[in-house]
Amino acid sequence: MNYATTAHDAVPSRSVDGRTARWANHREERRAELVHAARRAVHRLGPDVPMEEIAAAASTSKSVFYRYFRDKAGLQTAMGELALAQMQERIAEAAAAAQTPEDGLIAMVSAYLGMAARSRNVYEFVTRAGAAEPAADEAFGSFFHAVGAMIEAPMRRHLDPAASATLAYWPTAAIGLVRAAGERWLREPDSPSKPSLEDMSGLIADWLFAGIAAQAAPETRTATLSTEEIS
Repeated sequence: MNYATTAHDAVPSRSVDGRTARWANHREERRAELVHAARRAVHRLGPDVPMEEIAAAASTSKSVFYRYFRDKAGLQTAMGELALAQMQERIAEAAAAAQTPEDGLIAMVSAYLGMAARSRNVYEFVTRAGAAEPAADEAFGSFFHAVGAMIEAPMRRHLDPAASATLAYWPTAAIGLVRAAGERWLREPDSPSKPSLEDMSGLIADWLFAGIAAQAAPETRTATLSTEEIS
């Protein structure tokens, strides 16, 4: 289906009256509209939906999408950035209220799994292998790096100062564990034995924190062992 290019998608003539900034703002607003429309289309039609159908769902043409995103990979990246921004906002709120490093980890994992579970179609679209994979991986890597930075300071209070430099490796390890375990959880059919989102978030957070706790300061390890022996 072909659509005529609408006025707000037309290429403007060279500005001679100071309207350049307003046009740039308008273009960003239009780009955001297209990302949200594409997200709704992918959620409804699936991750394999062709660009023609995405454009039709947005009541525009494929050429308009390519004008704003260059190609489908560019649209995948833009949708991934939107999902990440939403997750980071939720995590920042949770991190501010977190009382312990474990709370911060659970908030991170819960936001990630929650986004994926709300729309598996959108999640697969923005993370699947293909032309957009390097960009998607870079975006998700930056996300986990940001999350790691949020909880690095409280984590350091529990670590042996001689080994705390290795905490910098944690975000890289976390992205692999969370994505692998989370995607396995998403693929599992619903059953009484399948963990809930809350339980799965807690499990993954436990695994992540256990790896960090191996480098805990001696007094922290002793306290942990004593607690385990009593319980």
